[in-house]
Amino acid sequence: MYFCDCSLKKYIMAFFVIEGLDGAGKSTQLELLKDHFANIGKKTEYIHFPTTDSPIFGDLVSRFLRGEFGGIKDVNPYLVALLFAGDRYNLKNKINSWLEEGKIVINDRYVFSNIGFQCAKMNNEKEADELFDWIFNLEFEYFKIPKPDLSIFLDVPFSFTENKLKQTREGKDREYLQGKKDIHEEDLNFQKSVRKTYLRAIEKYPNLIIRIDCSDDNGQILSPESISKLIIKEIEKRFTF
Repeated sequence: MYFCDCSLKKYIMAFFVIEGLDGAGKSTQLELLKDHFANIGKKTEYIHFPTTDSPIFGDLVSRFLRGEFGGIKDVNPYLVALLFAGDRYNLKNKINSWLEEGKIVINDRYVFSNIGFQCAKMNNEKEADELFDWIFNLEFEYFKIPKPDLSIFLDVPFSFTENKLKQTREGKDREYLQGKKDIHEEDLNFQKSVRKTYLRAIEKYPNLIIRIDCSDDNGQILSPESISKLIIKEIEKRFTF
């Protein structure tokens, strides 16, 4: 990694993650970000986590999200966190190789997603904080997966999330459900708890994850293009390509 003495912006190293609640528009923003980098002549690689079509961990994650092992609180969050973490561990060499080749890596969800969704299931703040630290250390210290340069949490109006999750959602990235509902998406109160955990992560690790307010002055969601400009602006504050 290289640094500019005048601005301390980072050069070359480029690993970004888009985070958010279910239905927050992450996929749209990933596509716009990939287009931006393509337009300035940069090669990108992309991974959507969890990789629900992969064997072992991905398969078990898919079965969990389909409700085959029970509801949200029927499975110990530590065990669920281990499944999601194992999925990322399987791809750490691929991510490292892309970074070594000088490519820009853009992920849809990563470690803070695991933290957000699992800690939201805990009974109290103390238990949530303990699980928070356990997941962070499991993924970054024990599994030693690459640490992103920047994770961005898309904080959209909750009414937008609510409307999106009430709609029938289709696409290739939904095939893992096999016609069923994602148990993480069914409970809107759970989604609110996930948001609180993300905000806790931003408070705890401000150098690793930031929040982008995706609302206008009237509390309505900004256009995808406006949100994309905010994402690019935050990246360009910190990095020079």
